[in-house]
Amino acid sequence: MSNFVVPAAPTVSLPVVGSDARFPVRRVYCVGRNYVAHAQEMGFSGREPPFFFLKPADAVVPAPAGQAIGIDYPPLTKDLHHEIELVVAIGEGGKQIAAADAMRHVFGYAVGLDMTRRDLQADMKKQGRPWCIGKAFDQSAPVGAITPAKDAGDIAHARIALQVNGETRQQSDLSQLIWSIGEIVEHLSNAWTLAPGDLIMTGTPEGVAAVVPGDRLVGSIEGLPSIEVRIRG
Repeated sequence: MSNFVVPAAPTVSLPVVGSDARFPVRRVYCVGRNYVAHAQEMGFSGREPPFFFLKPADAVVPAPAGQAIGIDYPPLTKDLHHEIELVVAIGEGGKQIAAADAMRHVFGYAVGLDMTRRDLQADMKKQGRPWCIGKAFDQSAPVGAITPAKDAGDIAHARIALQVNGETRQQSDLSQLIWSIGEIVEHLSNAWTLAPGDLIMTGTPEGVAAVVPGDRLVGSIEGLPSIEVRIRG
C-alpha cells in the first residue's frame, strides 16, 4: 500500500457500453477548430494546421447512458458556451503513430461536451496569454458512455448534433472533420506519447452558443449513447 502525505485523488473513469468494467481517464487532449464552418465562425479560413489544448482528467463528468446529469454554471463567466464533440478513447499507446495505423490504437468512442467560458477565453486571446481558464475548469467535460470501436458502426460518417431545451443548436456529420481521427492521432502522437486511458476531444461543428442555468442539453452522435446535461445555477 502506498504511503501518501495527503489522500490520493480517485481515478476518474467512464462507463463502457456492454461491460461492467470502466475506462480510466489519464489525459484529455482537445483539438481546436476542426470543422471548416466552425473555424470560419471563429474568424479563421479552414484547414489551418491542427492545434491542441488539454483539460485535466478531473474535469471529466461521466454521463451514463439514459441518465441526466447536472453541472454547475462556473464562476467568473457570463458567457458559458456549449461545444458538442466526438470523443476518441485510446486503448493502446504509442508515439509517432502513422494515420494509417491509428485505428488499432482506438478503444472506442463517446459523445462529449467541451464547455467553454468564452468571455475568459477571448480576453486571454487578446492578451496573448494561455486560455486554460476558459477551457480547463471544473466540470468542463461531460462525457458519455464509451462504445467499443467494433460496435460503433461507420463513425467517420456519423451525424452529430446538440439540442438545447429541445431546439437544435449544432448539427453536422463527422465526415466534415478537417483532420480525420487517424490524422489527429498521428499529429498528437508526434507531440506526446499517447497511453491507454487518454481521451481525445476531436472538435466541434458550427453553432456554438451560450447556455444559462436551467438549460437542458442533449448531445448525440449516430451509433453512440447520447448524453443529457442540465446546467445548475
